[in-house]
Amino acid sequence: MERFTVERLRVVSFVEHVRRCPAKYFLVDRDSAGLPIEVLQAVAWDALHRRDGTHGQISVEIESDLSFTVESDQRPSADEQEELLPRFFGSLLDMFDMRRWAPSAAAALSVRTVIEVWLDGHGYRQELVGMDPTGPREEFIAPRLFGTRTTFHLDPSFCGQGEAIAWALRPKELHGETCKEHPSLTTFPIRDLRSETETPVSE
Repeated sequence: MERFTVERLRVVSFVEHVRRCPAKYFLVDRDSAGLPIEVLQAVAWDALHRRDGTHGQISVEIESDLSFTVESDQRPSADEQEELLPRFFGSLLDMFDMRRWAPSAAAALSVRTVIEVWLDGHGYRQELVGMDPTGPREEFIAPRLFGTRTTFHLDPSFCGQGEAIAWALRPKELHGETCKEHPSLTTFPIRDLRSETETPVSE
C-alpha cells in the first residue's frame, strides 16, 4: 500500500503574507518599480471612500521617495469607537476593519508607521514596526474633532534600490464601479515635499 505524508501545516501571519505576496494587495510584485505608488494609491483609496459609499476629504504628503502621509476625515463606526483598546494586532490600526485592509498592508511593508486617530477632540498616537507597536499609545489634544493621519516609511530593503513614489496619483485609479452611485466632486491636495510643490487632484 502506498503511503502519503502530509507536511505540518504552518499558519502564515498577515505581515508575512503581505510581504510574500504583495501583488495580492497592491497589484504589482516586489520587484516592480511601481510598488511604492501602488501602496500610496491603495491607502489613499481607503481614506477617500466611506462605508456608506460617499467620499471623504483627504490630503496626501510625500516626504521622500519611500515615505508618505495620508490624512482623512474618516470617522470610526460606533463599534470601533468602543474598541479603542488593543485588539487583534494590538495597535490603533485595529480600528480599521478588514474591509479597510490597505493601512495594515502598507504597515506590513514599512519599517516605521506613525498613526494618529482623532475622536471627539481626543488624540491617540502610536508608532509601529510592521504591525507591532513600539510602545503604548499616547494621548494628546486633537487638532480636529475627528479623523486620522498616518505616515508610512516603506522598507527600502523590500522595495528595492531605485524604486520611488511617483510624483502624481492617477485619480481614475481611486474609483470603482460603486463610485458611480456617489460621484465625488472633491479635490484633494498632494504636497510633494521633495520639490516643495502642491497640486490639487480632482475626482
